[in-house]
Amino acid sequence: MAGHSQFKNIMHRKGRQDSIRAKQFNKIAREITVAAKSGLPDPAANPRLRAAMMAARAVNMPRDRIDRAIKSALPGAADSANYEEMRYEGYGPGGVAIIVEALTDNRQRTAPDLRMIFSKNGGTLGDTNSVSFMFNRCGLIQYAASVASADAMVEAVIEAGGNDVESSEETHDVLTNTDDLAAVRTVLEEKFGSPQAARLTWKPQNLVPITGDAAESLIKMLDALEEHDDVQNVIGNYDIDEAVMQKMAS
Repeated sequence: MAGHSQFKNIMHRKGRQDSIRAKQFNKIAREITVAAKSGLPDPAANPRLRAAMMAARAVNMPRDRIDRAIKSALPGAADSANYEEMRYEGYGPGGVAIIVEALTDNRQRTAPDLRMIFSKNGGTLGDTNSVSFMFNRCGLIQYAASVASADAMVEAVIEAGGNDVESSEETHDVLTNTDDLAAVRTVLEEKFGSPQAARLTWKPQNLVPITGDAAESLIKMLDALEEHDDVQNVIGNYDIDEAVMQKMAS
């Protein structure tokens, strides 16, 4: 399992996590609120909000929960919360580089929590920019595999000005330059409809093979990070042995 796409990584390990539906809803609700605050509270005029709402619908999040998340972003809302977008970086077992993206209303709580997760699982939380130089910042647009064949998606992405497509049985992950994300998304939306996700992400420049005990410890650390309420995305430069993945999933 390669760590170049946080969406694929999450899907591989979601068997256990999908049962915690309330936690998943809370994470998406935070993204909806932050997205609504960052622009207009209208998904038609706010691409980030539109993508967040698509993610909510993909996991059958109730409409009233989506509406509450949007309303909490409005000035004077009774349940309004101020979330900060934070990035944490460090090393996991086997020396792999890990980037954690979070939305938190209390950074004094989040940083110690994440430091403990890293240290308990054989990792070390570092300073900002301690590992990000090993990654390239890029845009990611994700569609379900069912919307088009791999060849059709490649052709559409080339025409839209995207850089690459990584297709699997579940998804098409379209990669773009950071400045081209909005333009490529607009073109693809006209052809395939709204994507499951559209955001900036991090792509490793090189992958670190991880096997044995280090791989098992890394998977436990990644699961613990993703289960934290404040964590939105976890990205790493690892390539985990498939045999270990099957063992941990059983």
